[in-house]
Amino acid sequence: MEQQREQSPPERKGQKRKFEVKTEDDEEEEEEELQKPAVSVLSADPHQALVCQIQAQVKILSSTFSWKEADRSAAKCATHVLAELAKNEEVVNVIVEAGAVPALVKHLQAPLIIRETDGGQRPFEHEVEKGSAFALGLLAVKPEHQQLIVDSGALSHLVSLLKRRRDGSNSRAVNGVIRRAADAITNLAHENSVIKTSVRVEGGIPPLVELLDSVDTKVQRAVAGALRTLAFKNDENKNQIVECNALPTLILMLRSEDAAIHYEAVGVIGNLVHSSPNIKKEVLVAGALQPVIGLLSSCCSESQREAALLLGQFAATDSDCKVHIVQRGAVRPLIEMLQSPDIQLKEMSAFALGRLAQDTHNQAGIAHNDGLVPLLKLLDSKNGSLQHNAAFALYGLADNEDNVSDFIRVGGVQKLQDGEFIVQATKDCVAKTLKRLEEKINGRVLKHLLYLMRVGEKAVQRRVAVALAHLCSPDDQRLIFIDNNGLELLLGLLGSTNPKQQQDGSVALYKMANKAMALSPMDAAPPSPTPQVYLGEQYVNNATLSDVTFLVEGRRFYAHRIALLASSDAFRAMFDGGYREKDARDIEIPNIRWEVFELMMRFIYTGSVDVTLDIAQDLIRAADQYLLEGLKRLCEYAIAQDISLENVSSMYELSEAFHAMSLRHTCILFILEQFDKMRDKPGFSHLIHRIIPELRCYYSKVFKSNHRSTRL
Repeated sequence: MEQQREQSPPERKGQKRKFEVKTEDDEEEEEEELQKPAVSVLSADPHQALVCQIQAQVKILSSTFSWKEADRSAAKCATHVLAELAKNEEVVNVIVEAGAVPALVKHLQAPLIIRETDGGQRPFEHEVEKGSAFALGLLAVKPEHQQLIVDSGALSHLVSLLKRRRDGSNSRAVNGVIRRAADAITNLAHENSVIKTSVRVEGGIPPLVELLDSVDTKVQRAVAGALRTLAFKNDENKNQIVECNALPTLILMLRSEDAAIHYEAVGVIGNLVHSSPNIKKEVLVAGALQPVIGLLSSCCSESQREAALLLGQFAATDSDCKVHIVQRGAVRPLIEMLQSPDIQLKEMSAFALGRLAQDTHNQAGIAHNDGLVPLLKLLDSKNGSLQHNAAFALYGLADNEDNVSDFIRVGGVQKLQDGEFIVQATKDCVAKTLKRLEEKINGRVLKHLLYLMRVGEKAVQRRVAVALAHLCSPDDQRLIFIDNNGLELLLGLLGSTNPKQQQDGSVALYKMANKAMALSPMDAAPPSPTPQVYLGEQYVNNATLSDVTFLVEGRRFYAHRIALLASSDAFRAMFDGGYREKDARDIEIPNIRWEVFELMMRFIYTGSVDVTLDIAQDLIRAADQYLLEGLKRLCEYAIAQDISLENVSSMYELSEAFHAMSLRHTCILFILEQFDKMRDKPGFSHLIHRIIPELRCYYSKVFKSNHRSTRL
């Protein structure tokens, strides 16, 4: 499908938890630990002191695996100290190197035997396991330690901790250990496909899904975060999560007033449907669409972002789903999100709108809800993904002819043409959008644009004229630019004092000229008034049958009246009129060099001549004087090859002096093409105002010569 080629879903990621937010439970635990004596080691070396402190905690853990109250208290304190140290990622490696992982893993389980000497009590039940899970989760933040923790046997114990609620206990301590176990699984499986699979093999998914129904919101968040990570790019995990009937509960969580709950829920669903069409259908059948749309208005920007991304994925299902998303009220909040300061939020909403805009009815709805302008503004973004998502959405909107006039009215064509696009895919998408617009400039669309160009505000009139210069068919140029005054609007832009307007006008006029195929460097020479007679090369300056002699710089040049009479009106007037040269045998030619005169005569005798740049300007003067239009055109062509930023003004003056229309048009075309480079040159403003009347006459002549004059 075309939209799949143009726009791929933004990359999803599993959620990695770093435990940066303290809960009330955590604060109470820290207060308890502060009452216990801290372990301190005197050392002049801070690193060595740290190592000793960690080793002391590891030693405590290794020697306190029993139900004795003193052992449990010491073990709880040790896990707490290691967890606090592990919050500093720079210390994590030191903790691992000190052998803390096996000791912590050991304490993920409760001691197996309760000795009679322990009094049958279970002091700090769940607390030591919770502290161990917390510390291991922090160590797993570093990917290089994930496999070590798993290889030490942590997964099976963590999965067992998830099941502790099954004994009927729903205490704060049980919920706490479950939450820390789920968090540890999240960090262990983060972007690690092997461990994700291992969690499933160890039986971790069913208890996680079951815990989605917990009344403790912190547990809900933690297990949803774990499922989100496990579902990311793992089809087997996705399928098992769905088979365990997670969808109904996840969809209920989407409606939660707790932002943290619905954020995790929409993240899980997003990872489940990613690249999984069958699960996507199941999610829609289960009723996820409306609550996801509702999240677009959430106060949580993360939930908004995930919901927009998920809607974009839903929209790829089929055309009916695209229509349903719009009918249920998604367009307005998505458009509002385009104007958020949050870059990712704008990116996801543009992504969703791009997918929705591949449906004809949605295209008109998005534009009607004022989606065009914010999408066009996003083209200025320096974020490549955001820019491309906006471009793809605009590509969809341009497919509906009801949007074309609005597209042009708000300046969309200029925005597409002037944009600096970061990636090639965006450039290609913009080019296709302009092509789509061009194909629709006819019929009722063109009628509406001509109406806007006549009665709209001045700025709108100019935008329409500029856009039509780029997009209209050559057959419609007369209708647009002569009959409906479009040419005057473009000339007004060119003569403006606003640099941007001048630039827009020059580019449009240049495009229009190229499209009309009129401003060419070399126009064909007009036919001679009388049938041309060429005596041939052998008669050039040949006394044989010569009946007239020219004196040039004191030298004789032999010529033949019949060839001269056939060549131009100037020689016919010379020999047939009342001039003294009529009967003269020798005619003096002043102010022309011998080389120039000889080349001119060679053209008269042969009809062609090679004109070099070093002689072209003198030769065009002679050709103009003796009305040799064909030779003048050859000179114009030669001179035109040398036009540059430095000499175009003088070349234009030369064309005016000798009525060299082809050279003049070439100068004008050059000025329009190089406008941006010339605008700061001295006298350029004066030059522009000199060429505007010439442009008016030229385009009027070109367009009126176009045989198409049918009015719409």
